[in-house]
Amino acid sequence: MKTLIIYASKHGTTGEVAERVSRLIGINKCRVVNIDEEILPSLSKFDSVIIGGSIYFGHIQKKIQRFCEIYTEELLQKRVGLFICCMKRQAERFEFNNAFPSVLIDHATAKGIFGGEFKFENLNFVEKLVVRKNIGINKSVRRINAQSINHFAILMQ
Repeated sequence: MKTLIIYASKHGTTGEVAERVSRLIGINKCRVVNIDEEILPSLSKFDSVIIGGSIYFGHIQKKIQRFCEIYTEELLQKRVGLFICCMKRQAERFEFNNAFPSVLIDHATAKGIFGGEFKFENLNFVEKLVVRKNIGINKSVRRINAQSINHFAILMQ
């Protein structure tokens, strides 16, 4: 079974998670594609499609939203996994439901909320202010939920 993992990542954490999911499923069974940097292969070549992105200022990346909108009908014919990386724990369920079309959420074999990371050295001045004010964090923090990633990968094998 071939799996396509499509993701977008603002500061790299979601890319790391996508690669980890690929290794857990079986690197020889997966193709990982950064939607911002690569041309998407035809979905017809894959049995399963995993879609992931990071929540940034309350929204997933527009390219991920657009991909889901354009390919909804084709995705409904495949096994689908959906995941987000999100640091705002109290809003993560809302953010997940807001990130993907409800029809894909209902169809998904696996749904994951994997935590996230703030790399303060990579944030610009405005991003640092927003993170400090809205989340109360003022230094680099990594909160990746390895158990959730492992469970997600098992469901998608």
